[in-house]
Parts: sequence; structure tokens; C-alpha cells
Amino acid sequence: MHIDAFETLADPTRRRIVAALRLGERPVGEIVRQAGIHQSGVSRHLRILQDSGFVSVRPDGQRRLYALRPEPFRELEAWLADYRRLWEARLDRFGAALEQRRGANEEQET
Repeated sequence: MHIDAFETLADPTRRRIVAALRLGERPVGEIVRQAGIHQSGVSRHLRILQDSGFVSVRPDGQRRLYALRPEPFRELEAWLADYRRLWEARLDRFGAALEQRRGANEEQET
């Protein structure tokens, strides 16, 4: 089952789990404490994050350690890059228009 990255991250609980994993591998108990969610909810959301490729799991004795995978974030970054360029170009044009207006106002004042 392929889940869209934006659908996956649209859920605030999953975003809290991702935020809890930003600093590295964590066992479920630590994610529960950091995210402030019951373990059953964390487990369900971790499964969705794992199925969508955002999270990997590694057994460590009796524990399972969860970590973020970089690939989906790179894909999001690549998708956003086109829009970033679009907005940067618009902001550049806006800045140039403001400079022109300032220059025209300064000429009128002198």
C-alpha cells in the first residue's frame, strides 16, 4: 500500500512522533513520553510511518528502536524545491518593485 507523504504527515500525532525521532533512534516508551500519546496510539502511528517509509525499526534485544529514514524527506525536499524557486522569484520581483518605488519617492522628495 502506497501512502502519500503529505497524507502521512498531515496527522498531528505522526508529526509529533517524527519530531520525537529527529534526534535519533528511540524505543517506543521514549516516543510515548515525548509525544504525549498512549502506547497503542504510538504503535499504530509508527506502523503507518513505517509502511510509508518514514521510519525504520531495528530490534535491540527485547526492544525495538525506531528511527527516521532520510529518503522520504529528500523526496519532499525535491518536490518543494520547485515551489521554493517560484516563491523566491516572486519575492525577488516584489523586492525590485519596492526598490523602484522607493527610488521614485526619493526623487519626488528632492
